[in-house]
Amino acid sequence: MLVFVAAIALLTACSPPGADPAAPTPSPSDSWELKPLAGKYDPAEMADSVRTRSAEAGVNPVLVMAILYNESYKPHDPDLERAWLKYDPDSSLGIANMHEAAFEDVKRDRPFADRSWQELPDDRDLAVRAAAWYLHDLSASLPGDVSGAYTRDELLALGYNAGPGNMRAYADGGQPASSVRGYLEKLRANWGKATEAVG
Repeated sequence: MLVFVAAIALLTACSPPGADPAAPTPSPSDSWELKPLAGKYDPAEMADSVRTRSAEAGVNPVLVMAILYNESYKPHDPDLERAWLKYDPDSSLGIANMHEAAFEDVKRDRPFADRSWQELPDDRDLAVRAAAWYLHDLSASLPGDVSGAYTRDELLALGYNAGPGNMRAYADGGQPASSVRGYLEKLRANWGKATEAVG
């Protein structure tokens, strides 16, 4: 909970409860510094998991890693994620930012069928595994050959972000909303470092 209060204080420029408003401002010579939240991570740390889980699900590991980079915009601290869930029960969890409905759908008849969505913040490998299988399921819902403005991997990323129905609409020539186009631009920008990370 302390991490959550500190994060809110940082995000809102407010003092945490109980802080003394008259306390002096530290000088540059004082020996304190802000520490990053515990959930800060580099998606490249998950390269082994990405390679293993992508192979298991039969999807492109570069795509999975690029999505992890896309989804790394928020702190992935388990305590913070659980605290935020109390305020927004429809939020996403884990390093792949998966919503509960997507997790429940993707885990059916899979080796992780007995796992809970609420485990995602604590189990990064489970988050990668669920994301890889979700991409597998999205791919199965596309026609074998795709043509048009987007590659198959780009369509899968669009589906990951905007849902399977929208993905199929984009495959048929539909135009994504600006936020979805932004997700695709970010994916393209992350593709090089994702490729490097998974080797």
